[in-house]
Order: sequence, then structure tokens, then C-alpha cells
Amino acid sequence: MNTTTEKKHRFIGFSAFMIVLFTMPLGHAVMIIMEKTLEKSYLTPAAFLVGLIGLILAIWGFYMKKETPATFAGLFGGLLVWTGWIEFTFVYYAHRYNVAPLMENGEIVTKPEYLILMSSVGFWAIITLFYIFSARTGCLFYTWIQKKLGITRKDGALHNIVKNNSITTFMETNMLLWTSYLVLMFAYDDVLLGDRHPITAFIAFGSLAWSAYLFYKLMKIQKIGYAIRYAIPTVIIFWTFVEILGRWDLFHEIWVEPMKYSTEMIIMFIVMILFCIFLFKTKKHTK
Repeated sequence: MNTTTEKKHRFIGFSAFMIVLFTMPLGHAVMIIMEKTLEKSYLTPAAFLVGLIGLILAIWGFYMKKETPATFAGLFGGLLVWTGWIEFTFVYYAHRYNVAPLMENGEIVTKPEYLILMSSVGFWAIITLFYIFSARTGCLFYTWIQKKLGITRKDGALHNIVKNNSITTFMETNMLLWTSYLVLMFAYDDVLLGDRHPITAFIAFGSLAWSAYLFYKLMKIQKIGYAIRYAIPTVIIFWTFVEILGRWDLFHEIWVEPMKYSTEMIIMFIVMILFCIFLFKTKKHTK
């Protein structure tokens, strides 16, 4: 492989990372904008519509024959469903039943919707048990756990899940976001740890180290669809580190105030689109 080709392949992995990375602050920004601009009577229907668009996008991707478009459909479909149907559902019931936010020094440090999100850990555990003990997903993390637990291909305990790039990406996105939120919420809980606890710091810097290793592996991936799917855990694990730094007030989270920092948010969106265009053009010219 010549130097030019090698650099191009590395840029595929880097582009995939940047695309997924920008979806994190942009997703937060969309949620904040909807909460700030829509009246309560319109917010819930709008959130339902956002989730419905995401579901339609993921199902549309199910019927796509090409890997890259299907992967993008699963990624953005998963993000829209998470924002519209999952996060806003917690927002709705938190407000409906007047759940109080977590306050420190007169400021909100954890919104009420994230406090009640912790109650979903049982559902998360059930789905995780299915993936570990019943399914052969192809996920490297689940595969590693299955090997450590002695669940092998030989004993016939695992069943193949029919791989579809859109639905696989859709489920991967939602499961990883869910896991990340649960880890953060339990780490921030003063009854268990607290945001200044040494274990919380270990989670932060452990996530940074883990994501750095995944980023190194990502740079070697040449297939665009696979690069996007690999970038999802790479980014979400890295974003766990970012979230904890924000909790420690080590930097200002501009995506929490998207209307105040509209120029920065628009630049992020444009750059993300440019990276998407690059990947699709690369795919088009790749034999």
C-alpha cells in the first residue's frame, strides 16, 4: 500500500470518528432548542415526530442493499429515536410528576429526566443478558465477555442474529448511549459514588484511554460502513470522558446553550456534512 492510499484509509477512520463525534453536541443542541422554543402543548407531539422519523429512517435503511447508506440510516435513525422517544419520554414524565432536579449551590447539576433514567437499569440488564447469553452479535465486547464466560460456538448456546447494517447500527447506537448515561448517572449519585469520587475519575480517564485505543484501531479500518459502526463506541466512550470533565466545570459546554453559541453549532453541522460528503465520494470512487 502506497503512502497516499494509506493516508486516505486513515482519513476514512478519522472522518467516521468526526461524524459520530459531532452528533453528540448537535443531538444535545436539538433537544435544548426544542425545549426552549416549543410550547409544552407542542413539545410532546414534536418529540414523537422526531422519533417517528428516526424509526422510518432505520426501517428504510433495512431495505437498503448498500452497506454505507444503510449504516448512516441506522446511525441517524437511532439518534433521532433516542432523542425523540427515549429522552423526551423521560422529560415528559419528569415534568408531569414534578420530579425535582438535583441542585448544588443553587444551580441544576442533573436534570430530573436523567434522575429517573436510572430506573431503566433493569430493562438494560435484561437486554444485555440476551445479547450475552443468547445472541451471536459480532460485537467485539460481547464476544470477549462470551469467551470469558465460556459461552462458545461449539456448545450451540448462541444463536446467530441476522445481520442488517441499518438495524445493527440502530441498536448499537441506542444501547451504547443508554449504557453511557447509566454509567454516568450512577457515578454521579452521591449515595453510591459522587462526581468527585476517585472511581468517577477512574471512569473518566479509563474512558479516555479506552477510546484512544479504539481510535487507533479505527484508523486501520478501510470499509466506510464498518468504520462508522466502529466509530460509534469509540465516540460514546470518549464522550463519557467529556461529560465528566463538563461535570467538573473544566470547560464550558456550548451545546447546552446552542442559541447563544449558534455560530459554533452551525459550523459543527457544516463540518459534519462535509465529512459525510467525503465518505460518500470515497465510496463512489472505490472499486
